[in-house]
Amino acid sequence: MSPQSRRPAHLLRRLGSQWHALVLLTAVWVLLWGDLSWANVIAGAVIAVAVVTMFPLPNVDMHGTVRPWRTVVLVARFVSDLFVASFEVAWKAVRPGPTPHGAIVAVRLRNPEDAYLTITAVMSSLVPGSLVVEARRSTGVVYLHVLDIDASGGPEAVRRDTLALEERVLRAFASDAVLARCGLAPGDAAAALEAASDVVPPSGRGKGDA
Repeated sequence: MSPQSRRPAHLLRRLGSQWHALVLLTAVWVLLWGDLSWANVIAGAVIAVAVVTMFPLPNVDMHGTVRPWRTVVLVARFVSDLFVASFEVAWKAVRPGPTPHGAIVAVRLRNPEDAYLTITAVMSSLVPGSLVVEARRSTGVVYLHVLDIDASGGPEAVRRDTLALEERVLRAFASDAVLARCGLAPGDAAAALEAASDVVPPSGRGKGDA
């Protein structure tokens, strides 16, 4: 087989191995436009293929499975959070009164693997009012900047919400072995809130840290 004929096959294999990135980039494109239509989905897919082709990412070791119903639950809850948070942030921007008290909250995730950590961090950042400013794979800790910590219910509520998001991500995409290792075997309740509350933010944070 000539080098010219091997090139398309290599490209197809690379795209196949990075289908998670293609799906995520397409979803981000549709969310940025705010309109779920065939034109936006196709345009997002084309752009995702172009990005993965021109800026190839290293393969991520992810041995999981896609559970359709759990994926629907994940996407539905994300869209709901996105809708509600958009109005809340818009109201905070125009309402009279004191300036919201922001804070940085450290959350230790159950699973520090690249794929699940990245999906959780990206979905957290896409919801208005919160932004992941740092993520540490070695410890599985993400640091979120929260626009209004009081309205969010305080640091513990932010940790609970983030861990609940991670749980939905894991239940949608993680293997049974990963779920069992994280204490999220089918039918089990979430079991990592105490560990998250023990996280100590790195030094150098402001006094609004949590």
